[in-house]
Amino acid sequence: MPIEILMPALSPTMEEGTLSNWLMKEGDKVSSGDLLAEIETDKATMEIEAVEEGILAKILVQSGTEGVKVNAPIAILLEEDEDESDLDGYSVGGGSAPKATAKDEKAEAAKDTKAEPKQETSASKAKSGHDGNRIKASPLAKRLAKDAGIDLASVNGSGPNGRIIKADIDGYEAPKAAAKQQAAPQVEKEESTEVGAVRSGGADYLSKLGIEAGTYDLEPLDGMRKVIAKRLSASNNNVPDFPLTIDCEIDELLKMRKELNGQAPEGVKVSVNDMLIKASGLALKHCPKANASFTPDGIAYHRHADIAVAVAIDGGLITPIVREACNKGLSSISTEMKDLASRARDKKLKPQEYQGGTFSISNLGMMGIKEFGSIINEPHGMILSVGAGSPRPVVKDGALAIATVMTVTLTCDHRVVDGALGAEWLQHFKRYVEQPITMML
Repeated sequence: MPIEILMPALSPTMEEGTLSNWLMKEGDKVSSGDLLAEIETDKATMEIEAVEEGILAKILVQSGTEGVKVNAPIAILLEEDEDESDLDGYSVGGGSAPKATAKDEKAEAAKDTKAEPKQETSASKAKSGHDGNRIKASPLAKRLAKDAGIDLASVNGSGPNGRIIKADIDGYEAPKAAAKQQAAPQVEKEESTEVGAVRSGGADYLSKLGIEAGTYDLEPLDGMRKVIAKRLSASNNNVPDFPLTIDCEIDELLKMRKELNGQAPEGVKVSVNDMLIKASGLALKHCPKANASFTPDGIAYHRHADIAVAVAIDGGLITPIVREACNKGLSSISTEMKDLASRARDKKLKPQEYQGGTFSISNLGMMGIKEFGSIINEPHGMILSVGAGSPRPVVKDGALAIATVMTVTLTCDHRVVDGALGAEWLQHFKRYVEQPITMML
């Protein structure tokens, strides 16, 4: 029976994506694990693998197609013992639809005049993967079930039209994992309507605000901008945040950076931002109550300092994550960040490399911004905004002096981090920045 290949959801927030490129063509033999196509989401471009075996009979969505909804059929796969004739009468999303003969229609009409006996519905058949005496299963699922001694009649199919697939066999072999997955909280689906000007129609929206048509160029929101608008609008409206600002003298940090880079292996160049990532992770380690997220059921205190770093890319920004930053050396952080930032700009990051995290850093100092505040990136409880370091007059031991000063602003979610706790975290951070040798202890 034809198998529909569906548009996958590559992240919890993904509603649609762009089918960038098919890596196989019609008529190609497909094995489980083969790379089928490249899918572009709002954050990254990823390759999808085949989970079924067969022949790629028909491509339904061509390369370069934008706005393909999650779970929409994108291709049809046939089993090796099937051919194109098996597609006769097949309707996408509806399964086989054989033509009815006049005799069939007459018999059906006669049946409708009588009370039908209670029988298993087509929906329940599809759910179980059983259709009469035939059990619908992929060749791979059949082989795995045979090897594991599993009776296919006892397996519920989750594939198209109730077909039993590899995931169903894996789930049958590990019922605890399946139960755990079922019990996991479901990610709330974001509203499908677009935000801002596009919601009312860009031209109509601007016209109501007194802007004349023909005086601007309207560029539709791409997937990334839609997600940024939704998430940050929700954060700005729902999170009771407050800022804390402090100045840090960074002359010692700059001196230590110069010494480190003078002795670093070839290809390693530690940046100020790398040192701030390390300092942030250590500050979270020494102030664990600040390493927290708000949930409807309570406050989640994280066991690791996973630092998300804002990286500007074409069309928006993304926050790749340095996991357990407090436990990594500066050269490791530097190498990792260069790799993450490079792949982020090429949209090659995997979801696990930019989703999650416990704390955010946004650094606009390199662009000359002296001081700013950021919107909290949920579920993080805090985000640090880093301004430019510059020579400023300071008072030392009662005398006027010049020091390189960097202003940072910590935006806190008041539901989990109050003023005193935020100030305590900043004191730890300031100590590591102004006395960077302590980061080596």
